[in-house]
Amino acid sequence: MKTELRRILAESARLDVPIDTLSDSDDLYAAGLSSLATVHVMLAIEDEFGVEIPDHMLTRRLFSSVDSLASAVEELRRQQAAA
Repeated sequence: MKTELRRILAESARLDVPIDTLSDSDDLYAAGLSSLATVHVMLAIEDEFGVEIPDHMLTRRLFSSVDSLASAVEELRRQQAAA
C-alpha cells in the first residue's frame, strides 16, 4: 500500500523533493505539500483504493506523512469490510 501511496504522491503532490528521498514518517508539508495538492492526493487515494475519505478525517494530520495516509486507508478498508 505504501508503494501505491508514494506513487500517488509523486504524481499528484508536487513536492519540493522527490518522494523517494523521504521516509514514511517525514512531514509531507515540510516537503512542500500544499492544501491544493492535498485535494488531488485525496481524490487519487479514493480512486486507487476504492474508499471515500469522510469529511471528519480531512485534517492536516491525515496528510502529514505516508504513515498517516496508510493508517487512514487501512482504517477505511476495515470499516468498509465490516459494513
